[in-house]
This record gives sequence, structure tokens and C-alpha cells, in this order.
Amino acid sequence: MERKKTPEQLRSHRWFGAEDLRAFGHRSRMLQMGYSIDDFKGKPIVAIINTWSDINPCHAHFKNRVEDVKRGILQAGGFPVELPAISLAETYVKPTTMFYRNLLAMEAEELLRSHPVDGAVLMGGCDKTTPALLMGAISMNLPAILMPAGPMLRGNWGGKTLGSGSDVWKYWAEKEAGNISQAQWEEMEAGIARSYGHCMTMGTASTLTSLAETLGFTLPNASSIPAPDSGHPRMAANTGKQIVEMIWQDRKPSDVLTRGSFENALTVQMALGGSTNAIPHLIAMSKRAGLDIGLKDFEAASRRMGVIANLRPSGEFLMEDFFYAGGLTGLLENIRSHLDTDCMTVNGKTLGDNIAGAPIYNADVIRGVENAIYSAGATAVLYGNIAPRGCVMKPSAADPRLLKHTGPALVFRDYNDMNAQINRDDLDVTADHILVLQNAGPVGGPGMPEWGMLPIPKKLLKQGVRDMLRISDARMSGTSYGACILHVAPESYIGGPLAAVQTGDMISVDIENRSIHVALGDDEIQSRLAIWNPPNRDYGRGYGRMYANHITQADEGCDFDFLTGTTPIEDPEIH
Repeated sequence: MERKKTPEQLRSHRWFGAEDLRAFGHRSRMLQMGYSIDDFKGKPIVAIINTWSDINPCHAHFKNRVEDVKRGILQAGGFPVELPAISLAETYVKPTTMFYRNLLAMEAEELLRSHPVDGAVLMGGCDKTTPALLMGAISMNLPAILMPAGPMLRGNWGGKTLGSGSDVWKYWAEKEAGNISQAQWEEMEAGIARSYGHCMTMGTASTLTSLAETLGFTLPNASSIPAPDSGHPRMAANTGKQIVEMIWQDRKPSDVLTRGSFENALTVQMALGGSTNAIPHLIAMSKRAGLDIGLKDFEAASRRMGVIANLRPSGEFLMEDFFYAGGLTGLLENIRSHLDTDCMTVNGKTLGDNIAGAPIYNADVIRGVENAIYSAGATAVLYGNIAPRGCVMKPSAADPRLLKHTGPALVFRDYNDMNAQINRDDLDVTADHILVLQNAGPVGGPGMPEWGMLPIPKKLLKQGVRDMLRISDARMSGTSYGACILHVAPESYIGGPLAAVQTGDMISVDIENRSIHVALGDDEIQSRLAIWNPPNRDYGRGYGRMYANHITQADEGCDFDFLTGTTPIEDPEIH
């Protein structure tokens, strides 16, 4: 293939190619590190943004995978440069990794802008790393390709297959109900996460890497390969090879991302029964690309595509099974008629070319549209006087009896209030109550934590109750399930009408009609809000202060207001 760029047109040439004092300094410092001029001069210099850390189990293999990526870059005639970035370990970072997603996006963008690099391999997979890296790469608009971390192996306990997250919530409820012993619970701890890699349910990590592939940011089927599989390091090396070609061909995110590619991602989100967390991430990415994807687009996609991936938490199987069944390319080929197959991808081929003839080996794991596990779509977008700008739910993971329900609210002012009351023996609650959590949104959380899967009160667990309607301005883990209504916008902390809801108010939810309503008049809501005060979330300084001042709401993608859009930023001057 004829190259679109010459060595002199490489961005890195500005640092290394001139015959002046500053370029002398750049070259001499490379020599200082033991490289020769021939190692890097005139070659594409590839940034490998590595989100490895000692406390991120999803990325525990990245120390080795980065060497596989480097091998591929070197074989293709490029020069690799590893640039570490914050890791955002989902299970450990508090208050939530969502609080820091935009920080990683900023870091990725500025790492690429400030260094002498021509393109990037983005190493991510743990929940927020994928959207953050893509957001930064989209804004920088250099050639970029994602190397997904890959899902971990299936869990195992007592002859049962366990799924990360999903079975944690399931068996914790059984433990609280007295049906699981402490000894059994501790055995599960050792069996539920048996390898490195991200969650192997269709949680946020698997959803986002699958959507990144659908958008065209990975090699075909890269998102489906289990992290410990020998195919994973081969994929990593091939990713390294691919970025070198992309640099020579000047194939950038702006050449890949279109309205059609985002609509493909929306369709696949539904087909996978994907995490509701994908909604603010896709909205944020689209705004970085100058496209305006919103909640109404998710609703439209939900109406036209059912859930055909039989994966937990909506279905039965796990990501390892999905890979063996044909992986994402098999699913995409299965719904080809619902996709814009002319969309370009990072390997220079269209999506249609990449999935042509992809087989399905297990039609129970990857079903046909006519045999969907849930025909109405994975995501419902509701509107009403509680959520005038929308809220979301995953009906495929909820008890059907709760898809149309009216009941009294039981309101918790914040997470600590909920945690102090939820397991009281004298809590005045029935299975018909609707649990409401306030002040858990982007500003009020802060960071919109995954608190939306409010626990079922212990007294009800002992009565056999396993699902209730729950409403909040928080998110929930993509591995979770239940009748959880999330992302209420605008959030209560900034005076959204959710803040006016009080215990005893009657709330009606109708998923089919996409409505959510509290039985209060507009005047009563406004009078309550007039005397309502949020809890103290003030940051006197630092990142938290910047976050609170600039974060947008859930329906806008929770990005910083100064990071959206496509206004170009000049490369730095070199003096």
C-alpha cells in the first residue's frame, strides 16, 4: 500500500529531523538512553499509553502485554515509546473511577500532544480506562488503536460457574438472608476471580471494549479474547503492527468515527444487553467527535434491537463462552442487516469487510434476533416530573413484575443515610416500596458512584424478596441487575426534582410507556425545592473543586464542559 506520508512529514520529525540546537538536544538525549540514531530517525514513533499499576487486577498482565505491543511495532518498522498513565482500578479507586475518568482523558490527550509521537496504542479495559483513553485520543486526533485488556476466566465455586459482580450481588443477598454461611462466602472469594483480566460478565468493561471494537477502534474480535488466552498476546503484537501502518496512512479517529459508527455502537449496546454505564461514555465520546448522540438515540436503538447475547447479568453465560461461540464478530455478522457496514475501522477495512462470514458456534450464547432473550431492548429511557431530562433502566435484568409499578417512596438523603437504615429490623418497608437515593449524582456523589443497585433491606431478604424498584441519580455496576432506575437528570444535588421526593410520596413507573412520575403537582415540587438544602460537598481546592465547577450532567456525558467539541489545539512550539 502506498504511504500517504513521507518520513519528513511525520509529526516526530519536528523534534528529531531539524539541524538546529534543539533537535541536537533531542537526538543526544535519545542516545543517552542507549538508542542509536537509526533506531528512531525517520520512523513512526508510537506512544504506548499503558494503564498498568500494581493495584489494578484487570491490567495485571500489562507489564507483559506492553512488550508484545512493542514487538509488533518494531517488526513493522516503528519505534515504541511507553508512556504510563493513571490506572483507575475499578475495585479500589474511591470515591469512584468515574470521578477520574476525565482526568485520564486529559492526561492521554496531553501525553500525545506534548511528546514527539506520531500515533498511539491505547492499553485499557478496566471500566473507565477505555472511554477515557478514547476520549483523549479522539480530541488529539492522531492515529490511535485500542488494545483491550480482555476478560478474565470463568469463576468457579462448589461446582457452580461464577460471574464477577453479578454473582457477588446474588450471593450477598443469600448471605444476608441467612442462606449462605460465612465459610461458603470465603470460599467464593477465592473462586470468583481466577485470572487477570476485567470482569467476564457483560458489565461495563466488556461492554465498552465491545463498543470500541464496533466503533472501529480495535482489530476484529480483539475485545472478545480472554486475557489469559494465547491469542491475546498475538492480538497485542498485531495491534502494534497495525498502528505503524495507520501512521503511514494517516488514519485518524476522525476518519473512523461517523454518525453511522455511533449508531452501530448503540445497536450493539442493545444486542449485548450492555451496561447502562455505556450511555454517558458514548455521549461523551460523540461530543468529542463533534457528533451529538443523546438519550433519544439510545431509546430509538432499544426499540429496534433486542438482547441476543445470552450473557450475565441479563442472560446465562460469560465472556469466555462468548469468545468460544464466535465473539463479537459473530454477533455483528448475525445482525449485519441492522448495521452500517460501510463504516471505516482502524485496519483500513470497513466493518462489513471485517465481519464477513464470521461464524457462530453456539446459537444459545449468540442468538438470532428472532430468538432474543429479551425482545424489547436492553435500555429504557424514562422521562417524567422526577427526571425531566431523562433517566435509564436495564429492563432485561429486572423482575418483570416491576416494569409497571406504583408504590410509596422510601427516601434516603445520601449513601450514608441509606447504609445506616437499610438493615434495621424496624425499617418501615414492604416489597412494594420504591427505594430512592438522593445526592449520588455527578456533583453530589461526587462522581456519580455505582450506588444505584441499592441493597434490598435485610428484613425483606429474609422474606424471599430479591428485587425492588430503586431510583437514584447514581450509576450501577454493569455487572449488576435488578429494577434499578439510574442517571436521573438533573441530579438532586443541584436542585433537580428528585430532591423534592419525600418518604411516602407515591411514584409510578411504566417501562412500556417510558414514564416515571411522582404524585406531586409542579407547585408542590417547587415549594419543596425552595427550602431544600444539599449536603456539604464543597471542595476548597484541587481537582475536586475543578470537577465540581465543570462537570456536566449524566444526559450530557459527564465530561468537563471545557473538553467537549472539536476546536483544534495547535501542536506545541519547539524552541
